[in-house]
Amino acid sequence: MKNNAATRGFVISVLAVIFAFGIYFFFLAKQNYYLVDNPTQNTYYFKINNDSEKVIAAGQRLKVNLEKGNNKIAVFDATKKPIFDSTFVVKKIRGLLNIAHQDYYIYQQYYGYNLNKDSLLKSQSVLDIDGKKYLGGAKHFNKIYTDDFYYNVDEDFDEIIKNIADVESRTKIFRKQDFINYYKSIYKF
Repeated sequence: MKNNAATRGFVISVLAVIFAFGIYFFFLAKQNYYLVDNPTQNTYYFKINNDSEKVIAAGQRLKVNLEKGNNKIAVFDATKKPIFDSTFVVKKIRGLLNIAHQDYYIYQQYYGYNLNKDSLLKSQSVLDIDGKKYLGGAKHFNKIYTDDFYYNVDEDFDEIIKNIADVESRTKIFRKQDFINYYKSIYKF
């Protein structure tokens, strides 16, 4: 193989592409996974799809493997007494299992320049949480499974605006108190 300018340029461009993909996959790529979350003070045992039994303590979250399509879960209390068993359908590449049937809120955050947050907030529905009104169209969730969000409970919203020409949005699922704290930190009414 000759050492000419075209060969050197080709090798350098291939190395630059490999380096760019390496940076993306190690630092920027969003991981896709499923979580079981327990915001309560109770300990639960559970089995997913008749796999091995797992335990989740108070306040913990645990990554689990799920298959797209129908899945089955059996949940037990701290004394291993059955609480319920249920089936749920996985459609997306990330999701949350709410085995304690607690209150969660899915909130849509808008990004972009020339963004009028006041008009966006007022155009969305109003949610009542413990007698207080929250603007912005948050959705209440307390069922066994959802995958109707982009960021899971253990992730934060992006701080960087990626597309300056458009207004875009991302959704995140919050535990109840985490949502109230986030809302109060962002919107001062």
